[in-house]
Amino acid sequence: MSEQELQLQIWKYALGFVDSVVIKCAIELGIADTINDNGGHMTLFELSQTLGCDPSFLFRIMRYLVHQGVFDERACGGETVTGFTLTPLARRLLLKGGDASMVGLLLLETSPVMLKPWHFLSGRVRKNGPPTFKAVHGVDVWSFASADLAHSELINTAMACVAKTTMRAILQGSVGVFEGLSTVVDVGGGNGTAMRMLVEKCPWIRAINFDSPHVVEAAPQIQGVQHIGGDMFKSVPQADAAYLMSVLHDWEDQECIQILKNCKNAIDKEKGKIIIIEAVIDENYSKKHGLSEVGLMLDMVMMAHTREGKERTEVEWTNVLAQAGFNTYTIKPILAAPSVIEAFP
Repeated sequence: MSEQELQLQIWKYALGFVDSVVIKCAIELGIADTINDNGGHMTLFELSQTLGCDPSFLFRIMRYLVHQGVFDERACGGETVTGFTLTPLARRLLLKGGDASMVGLLLLETSPVMLKPWHFLSGRVRKNGPPTFKAVHGVDVWSFASADLAHSELINTAMACVAKTTMRAILQGSVGVFEGLSTVVDVGGGNGTAMRMLVEKCPWIRAINFDSPHVVEAAPQIQGVQHIGGDMFKSVPQADAAYLMSVLHDWEDQECIQILKNCKNAIDKEKGKIIIIEAVIDENYSKKHGLSEVGLMLDMVMMAHTREGKERTEVEWTNVLAQAGFNTYTIKPILAAPSVIEAFP
């Protein structure tokens, strides 16, 4: 690595947060939606007037985001004045972007509640260090959310963003995992986004969205999806298969084993299985990039935001599944950060 590359890397470490906070600023201002609602092309003057922003400050924000590839800058017809347009990346920042929007995830992870624990990560790493979220907020993230419904909604919206992206990849490339199933229970399914997408693609399936009572009480009614509140550490509703997306990485091994055992008791004894949607950390992690790198980043998120949660290697998944009574499994990568793990008792 050259001296220039070394300097650039250090500056990125020092100022890497800038990307996140400027994107948050753009979302809060509604820049992408405003451009989209006004024909997909606006000059700086038009944008600043519509948003009620200082044009000099807004120009600097837009200059940065154009450099980052979020927006594009083009001439207005044959005129010399330039305007801003949306890129495919900007369309993921639309508040009204439907299933493509990732705004909820970005707003959760940049919220003060979720950012503050990161400042105490070194204390967590030290021997006998306390969980960072609890050290900062006095309770774990789930207790915090159950007492603060606004934050709970922020979590559910963020998880819906993840579900939409991941379910699209599953339904396009691995829809076969649902063949032969009449009922599926989504354990920890939040507001029911994953099951909504499943029944739209596979209308013969009766779906159950299972989560904490305060979560399902706030969930919208969805045709073909039944909301049930409960505690996955005690029992899981009966179904042909249990579906767990981004759930088990929140918990330590023994807690995962308990959840999986409850799922085993709930699924059909003949054709039953569990479908786990989680990252699988490659043992050769030092040479992995792209979407596989997301798993390593999520592992840091688990350390900052949960008590004992983590992303797991295949060896670690094998151990957890075996102790829960699932000795046969397959792992299939998809065009998303997690993989599809099918496990059979």
